[in-house]
Amino acid sequence: MRETLLIGQILTFSADPFVAGLDAVHHDSRGAILVRDGAIAATGPADALIARHPQAERVDHGQGLILPGFIDAHAHYPQTGIIASWGKRLIDWLNSYTFPEELRFSDPAYAAEAAACYFDLTLANGTTTVASYCTIHPESVDAYFNEAKKRGLRALGGKTCMDRNAPDGLRDSAQSAYDDSKALLEKWHGVDRLGYVITPRFSPTSTPGQLSALGTLWAEHPECLMQTHLSEQTDEIAWVKSLFPEARDYLDTYEAHELLGAGGLYGHAIHLEQREIDRLSEVGAALVHCPTSNTFIGSGLFDMRLAGALRVGLATDTGGGSSFSMLRTMAAAYEIGQLRGNPLHPAQLLWLATQGSARALRIDDKVGRIAPGMEADLIVLDLASTPGIAQRSARAETIWEAVFPTIMMGDDRAIAATYVAGMRA
Repeated sequence: MRETLLIGQILTFSADPFVAGLDAVHHDSRGAILVRDGAIAATGPADALIARHPQAERVDHGQGLILPGFIDAHAHYPQTGIIASWGKRLIDWLNSYTFPEELRFSDPAYAAEAAACYFDLTLANGTTTVASYCTIHPESVDAYFNEAKKRGLRALGGKTCMDRNAPDGLRDSAQSAYDDSKALLEKWHGVDRLGYVITPRFSPTSTPGQLSALGTLWAEHPECLMQTHLSEQTDEIAWVKSLFPEARDYLDTYEAHELLGAGGLYGHAIHLEQREIDRLSEVGAALVHCPTSNTFIGSGLFDMRLAGALRVGLATDTGGGSSFSMLRTMAAAYEIGQLRGNPLHPAQLLWLATQGSARALRIDDKVGRIAPGMEADLIVLDLASTPGIAQRSARAETIWEAVFPTIMMGDDRAIAATYVAGMRA
């Protein structure tokens, strides 16, 4: 039995700070986490844990801030190679950049290389769990899960399904979407730390028949999540209305085909109507905020006040998003909150990138929190990783003044250490 004590500053959350405020947060300026066989066995003041576990290996991170590993609740790993492509709205961006790149993922070697590169980048940025869209090719799903399994990661993903409004080579059918997704689900779901997610890209690229087929699959496997996109841009919404004239709203295109439920992950969700908000809340669905993507592609400003009524996760949305860093994503979420007249506190930002995203993905019983019994996916933030950050944090009188400069200006240099299931990555 291997025991390790990780020592440093520690932030823990007893509740959602969007609901409970700062009373939900505990800061220990010199705390410790006892890791045993890949899980958190105990937490508390460092001196007390050292006294109780004198034989444990000690790793002292000094003033480093130990947090749960970041959780990216919505990404497209096949778009790694086209991140930061210039100047398109959503539909043009898909046609100009995304679809040509995704065509290449029928090649297992290309998919494997992209998956390895992607996880190198996410781990370097302190992200230990990702929920990703793959492509329509089963090879892309196999590459993603094989690489995650090799690294011992908790990862979620699924085959992206499209049977219209996409180029040749990127369309499946209602039946093949069902068959391929079912086979991949049976192959990967629950293997090690992996979870399959049923994945219609979005309503414009799926016929009603395909949406119904995937709704049937979800009803057969309610233990799985379902991910898709919702109300990202106003011209997209107009397109959806033209394709589904009978629908009450965008959400209804999913609801009518049994693709609305508690395990649903709805990315972006910027331009929601009141009926959509009410139904999402009623069924307990989750929204995923993708701030760098929303500004990069010009989609709009997400309303974080919805976090009081709905589960909300945070995500990079790479490659529509412009960074692999959840720190940069938190900074963008703060800026969007300012523009909406709702600036987010550092506690809220950190919670969104950890436990909030874990709750959205329904894995908060496994990751996203520092507590006994949780898997030991952890990161250590250097709160003085650059001269600019160091000079600002040196003036800090509270932990929030110390951490906020890293949220706003930090990057991969701020990630002093990453632990996956207790092992240094």
